[in-house]
Amino acid sequence: MTATDPALTALAQGWCALSLLHGKIDAHIERALQAGHDLSVREYSLLDVLSRQHSGPGGHLQMKQVADAVVLSQSATTRLVTRLEDRGLLTRYLCDTDRRGIYTDVTDAGLALLAEARPTNDRALREALDEAAANPQLTPLVRTVEALHVSA
Repeated sequence: MTATDPALTALAQGWCALSLLHGKIDAHIERALQAGHDLSVREYSLLDVLSRQHSGPGGHLQMKQVADAVVLSQSATTRLVTRLEDRGLLTRYLCDTDRRGIYTDVTDAGLALLAEARPTNDRALREALDEAAANPQLTPLVRTVEALHVSA
């Protein structure tokens, strides 16, 4: 294949459309969460991921798992955890069975903020998808996103 291969060009155009859709959605949700709750999309995502942990076997996520879930490096995730901990939204403590392991839990204040921000996140997502659906280049991607039913 060459750089001018039509299949490559179509693939690149598809990737650009997907990237555009993600950027539009991310920016729209970011503005809504910042304005209404003083939260970034990454902060919201981190609180959401950590709020789904449980105390049973395998219920607490390791920092690498958290980083993967919020699509950040481990060092960026650690900095994000520190910021939210400083705001009283998270706590960290040592793992009972492995003193090298550190767990992170959402505080009551973090859970309250997450519950307050969730409708804003959901509304902003819906608005961003509706806006993107008006763009013929993005309409098929929006329909695909809407059709996804990922079980957690």
